[in-house]
Amino acid sequence: MKIAFYDTRPYDRASFEPLLTEAGHRARFIENRLDIHTLDYAQGADAICVFVNDKVDKAVIEGLAALDIRLILLRSAGYNNVDMQAAHKHGIRVFRVPAYSPAAVAEYAAALLLSVNRKTHKAYGRIREFNFNIDGLTGMDLFGKTAGVVGTGRIGQMMIDILRGFHMNIIAYDLYPNPNLNVDYVSLDELMRRSDIISLHCPLTDETRHLINADSIEKMKPGVLLINTSRGALVDTQALIEGINAQKIGGVGLDVYEEEDSYFFEDWSDKIMKDRDLARLITFPNVLLTSHQAFLTREALAQIARTTLKNIEDYEANQKTDNEICYLCQ
Repeated sequence: MKIAFYDTRPYDRASFEPLLTEAGHRARFIENRLDIHTLDYAQGADAICVFVNDKVDKAVIEGLAALDIRLILLRSAGYNNVDMQAAHKHGIRVFRVPAYSPAAVAEYAAALLLSVNRKTHKAYGRIREFNFNIDGLTGMDLFGKTAGVVGTGRIGQMMIDILRGFHMNIIAYDLYPNPNLNVDYVSLDELMRRSDIISLHCPLTDETRHLINADSIEKMKPGVLLINTSRGALVDTQALIEGINAQKIGGVGLDVYEEEDSYFFEDWSDKIMKDRDLARLITFPNVLLTSHQAFLTREALAQIARTTLKNIEDYEANQKTDNEICYLCQ
């Protein structure tokens, strides 16, 4: 099979190329993201493989169908960037990687929490300039505090296990609670009111878009810490900025951003930042923002490649698999 890989980096090539070559597939690694303007790069391919910021909208789907491409492979768990209705209409099948490494993302969320709370990122910057003053670096004990986990899938469950190691009181919210999970499920409003720390681990859907908004922030405890390693649009950026300005939110750790597809994974250090909200967030001393790297471990990259290869095999054999996204099941 000939596969066009969009939005690729050296680590993608390193993890995919040996497996694909061994299996007899041919890969074309493309640095550009997929959109209507880069669609022609897939000319002659049998399938495309995309990442979280590729735009697989209706127009792109129609273009793929015209190129006789019938398979979309996602190097991610989320698929909110794919117009599933259009894919179904044109007979294009979509496969994803539902769980590449829950530990990678949960551990990174915990790292953001620890850094935002204890301000280690600020301390590092000071020490690099031989400034050993610790004024302004006060955090809080996590021991005995209440953590609200929104979304209790595999990553959320792993985060719960980590937070329990800090001897925190855990409460959780999920549209579909897991009856086998030993956690105290509460309403979203109660979670917002009670939590000292809120960590987001749910997918982006119509129901969860702007889950964190002006109303939900108003219900939060003063000084709450907010962590988001899931999807940027779970958080209303304008409301978040207002909450930080009002000192309602004490600290924020973000690995995702609502409009990240225009900026993340690229070097903007010598350009003017046109996104005022993004520029504003970066200026806050209590905001730690990283560029969607929570997944980036050797183990996760290897699992993404292995699962994608298995998805190709299942497609070719017309095998039923839970990794295929069923539009009619939505």
